[in-house]
Amino acid sequence: MAPDDGTSLRPAGSSVGGVLIAAYGVAVYVMFVLTFLYLIGFVADADFMVGNVHVVGKSIDRGGLGDGTLTVMAVVVDVVLLALFAIQHSVMARAGFKRWWTRIVPPSAERSTYVLASNICLIALAAAWYPITHDIWRVTAQPWRTVLTATALVGWAIALLSTVLIDHFDLFGIRQVFARLRGRWPAEHAFTTPFFYRVVRHPLYLGFLLAFWVTPRMTLGHLLFAAATTGYILLAVRFEERDLIRVFGEQYRDYRRRVPMLIPGLGGHP
Repeated sequence: MAPDDGTSLRPAGSSVGGVLIAAYGVAVYVMFVLTFLYLIGFVADADFMVGNVHVVGKSIDRGGLGDGTLTVMAVVVDVVLLALFAIQHSVMARAGFKRWWTRIVPPSAERSTYVLASNICLIALAAAWYPITHDIWRVTAQPWRTVLTATALVGWAIALLSTVLIDHFDLFGIRQVFARLRGRWPAEHAFTTPFFYRVVRHPLYLGFLLAFWVTPRMTLGHLLFAAATTGYILLAVRFEERDLIRVFGEQYRDYRRRVPMLIPGLGGHP
């Protein structure tokens, strides 16, 4: 991607296509925010109402298909839903796919389209999920139940803040669509390690692991979700770091030697 050296690609604000792409990017971003908030409630099994309406209509352990028992159908459907998200998230993030994909969609809309596809996969997962409600553990005593719930929420906060630290609006396509609207290329990112990134290389994933595993009630369905997403995270890290080494070279290799991947204090990659 060319740097933003101030050279206009088209008169700023005059392109109808730029306006449409910007509107598309904003709509997808709003969809992401709503999907992300619902996902928090889905994983946390939140059950609260506004008036007579359940804010989280179904969750990982409540509502939806099946009767909560362990069946082959429940396991197969849940695994397929998780695999659908993992495949979409990994394939569409690869450089080779992006080169092919941007022959079909405008480069400025590529990231927003990726986010849209992720949203659709998450909505499908929540809609078609089969709860499997046999308890692995259940903590009801206070203050431990509150401590576990709060820790999971801290995990979600770490994940969200991690995106802010490295350019939240770039990750979710807003920066690109507004650069197109202004008729400019977005500037390239420099390699930086702000805040959490000085402690672990992937605080976004660490936040998700806390959110998925720390819970006052762990059911078989929740365990399946947490185990599958953890496996995906460990695989995704390897692909992501390979891409980062290709972009930043020895700078990232040195960072990887000094800073642990996911668990603070464990040491970096040899």
